[in-house]
Amino acid sequence: MARRFTRDLAEHGETLGLIGPLEPPRLWTRHVLNSAVLAPLIHEGARVGDIGSGAGLPGLVLAIARPDARFILIEPMERRCDWLRAESDRLGLENVTVLRARAEEAFSVAPLDQVTARAVSALRTLIPLAAPLLRRGGELILLKGAKVHDEIDAARKQIAKHRLSGIEVLELGTGVVPEATRVFRATVDAAS
Repeated sequence: MARRFTRDLAEHGETLGLIGPLEPPRLWTRHVLNSAVLAPLIHEGARVGDIGSGAGLPGLVLAIARPDARFILIEPMERRCDWLRAESDRLGLENVTVLRARAEEAFSVAPLDQVTARAVSALRTLIPLAAPLLRRGGELILLKGAKVHDEIDAARKQIAKHRLSGIEVLELGTGVVPEATRVFRATVDAAS
């Protein structure tokens, strides 16, 4: 199923504006596997929101890898929502719901158990969007780049305001994928 998703994205992604022209040859290693290594962090039976799902990274990849969890793909752009719905149908994913909304407008899906995001925004902007969607004890699992520690420093006020605890940076996929996946993980201790 993941291979079919990758083929579909390679075939239609550039035309639909989901990926850039240089991405098709490295979809599997740079994007799909980069998303798939998050699967062990998803709790069994969790309701997971994926902010800015775009092409389905990591949302659709995680839905493939974790059929035991429910994924709500939150995406503001209609054409991307159309892609996510069509691809979910093609793949027969029954654990996916697509919500056309900006994260700050997605309160109808709250409270969620976990929230993911990839290539959406810096932590100081992303935390205030994602944390309110989580239940108390819910978890942020945010894919970040090499400057994640700088982002954490810049987001100290937002981390305190949203009562995040257990903050850690994980490097996943080392020795398995060409480039390790960096993940900012934190728990929301109390309602924001």
